[in-house]
Amino acid sequence: MALAWIDWVIVLGFFAIILLVGVLVSKKAGSSSTEYFLGGRSMPWWLLGVSMVATTFSTDTPNLVTDIVRTNGVSGNWVWWAFLLTGMLTVFVYAKLWRRSSVMTDIEFYEIRYSGKTAAFLRGFRAIYLGVFFNVMIMGTVSLAAIKIGGVLLNLSPAKTILIAMVVTVVYCGLGGIRSVLITDFILFSFAMFGAVAAAVIVCRLPQVGGLSGLFNHANVMDKLSLIPVAKSESGFKFMETFIPVMLIPIAVQWWSVWYPGAEPGGGGYLVQRMLSAKDEKNAIGATLLFNACHYALRPWPWILVALASLVVFPDISAIQERFPHVDPAIVKNDIAYPAMLTYLPTGIMGIVVASLIAAYMSTMASHLNWGSSYVVNDFYKRFIKSDASEKELVRIGRISTVLLMILAAFIALLLQNALQAFRILLQIGAGTGLIFILRWFWWRINAWTEITGMIVSFIIAFYLEIVHVRLGHAPLPGHIGLVMGVSITSICWLIVTFLTKPDDDGTLRGFYRLVRPGGPGWNVVLKKAQAEGDPITQTATKGDLPRGILCMVVGCLAVYSAIFAAGYYMYGQILYGAIFTAIMVGGIVFLISIWGKLEMK
Repeated sequence: MALAWIDWVIVLGFFAIILLVGVLVSKKAGSSSTEYFLGGRSMPWWLLGVSMVATTFSTDTPNLVTDIVRTNGVSGNWVWWAFLLTGMLTVFVYAKLWRRSSVMTDIEFYEIRYSGKTAAFLRGFRAIYLGVFFNVMIMGTVSLAAIKIGGVLLNLSPAKTILIAMVVTVVYCGLGGIRSVLITDFILFSFAMFGAVAAAVIVCRLPQVGGLSGLFNHANVMDKLSLIPVAKSESGFKFMETFIPVMLIPIAVQWWSVWYPGAEPGGGGYLVQRMLSAKDEKNAIGATLLFNACHYALRPWPWILVALASLVVFPDISAIQERFPHVDPAIVKNDIAYPAMLTYLPTGIMGIVVASLIAAYMSTMASHLNWGSSYVVNDFYKRFIKSDASEKELVRIGRISTVLLMILAAFIALLLQNALQAFRILLQIGAGTGLIFILRWFWWRINAWTEITGMIVSFIIAFYLEIVHVRLGHAPLPGHIGLVMGVSITSICWLIVTFLTKPDDDGTLRGFYRLVRPGGPGWNVVLKKAQAEGDPITQTATKGDLPRGILCMVVGCLAVYSAIFAAGYYMYGQILYGAIFTAIMVGGIVFLISIWGKLEMK
């Protein structure tokens, strides 16, 4: 379809604003690597929180949610809703610990927590593994969504779509660093959220959809509405086919055992980058809390409504292919239904929504580019190549690596086919490593070999299940079975290696405890030995702070999940259930407000 002139004015005006921000802050961003990557550690909670939400509000996210809803119904979203548990744990336990560490990246953490050459190797390897290869894979999935949107809405070839997206994003991100990313994220999120809501309202009002009542009573949609994945059959409830893989495994296993970008157990990646950019611990906690509330409670329903409406307009993939014959059939999957529905938007609104999708793409890519570049600069170039590099040189290397990362991501995007495929692969690669990232703060015995083992074993298992197993002629394992296998085998392996290898030296362990003050019984061995050797460590963590943080995590999860359920039940017309979950949500918020001042933070 062709955009009208007013649509193009909106889109081009949006580009101009974003580029202007990058130019205006470029001088300050180039003054030092700390300014370029952390904004001088002076950022407020609200700006950081919105930036976290904007980063995860990418072009592939509505496509992914659409794929999930069309495949498994609304309840299929528990595959990512479950990550709220680790998100809230990060808010009330780990955010302040990260801020206390004073590192520039979460990879630098390795050399304050672990000791020796193994720690140095782990830092350097993870910098390239995560900052380049893993990061490029994630950006590739985001760019794949941009390709599909460009093909459906603008009739652009994949190469043209990527080229346009690359140029604008690289320019403003490379010039302004993290400060540019944070400021533009605030603008980008406003556009993206308005566009998502506007799209949902207009799509639901289409004659063939018939409003919310017509949508929820349509034959293609009625069996997709349940918020709890329990399906009925003649023999009773089909737990094995629905509840166990879709909800039980994510809630019971996935959230604590899987490393996934944006939902790392204990925090990681670009989320930690923003915690480290905060003014203080209070701002780090506030930012992370705002992110989790908006990420899970505010954003999903507009996407879900469009996904449900797509089942009415495009009941199957062949219907999508028939409507868009110019799009490569290899990438026409369920996830393309989201941009397909946007073709029904009117002039003017179409320009806003296209700009909002561009905003979603740019905010995510800019964050990943700056984050990945920080690893390359701080944890590889400065640490292993040129330790005496000047601040201007580090910023220059950061800008060069930003461009190179974008080029690599473009090539990966041209090889992928759908968002859910990439999501499952990334989950499998991280299966079994999550518990390491939770325990390393509170158990002295975790060491660098623990992390190396978890990383290697989980990757080998993922490679076997996703590639070798299928190449040998076996049917692909269901996702939840592969996940549990990966978690079990990987966890057993890293536990064995932990006890077979030497612990880190006493000096490193004591220095880490004094710096971060994690508290908890897992450090008693270190504290007692230090006391016996005349090097006492004051138990500075407030007694009961960790249990209080875990209690807040549980209450926070109840509040956010209740908000998700309340919104759904109100739209479904089930007012009583909506009111019940609203009451739970309000009670949770009141509790968190009352206990906020008792949390240990500065």
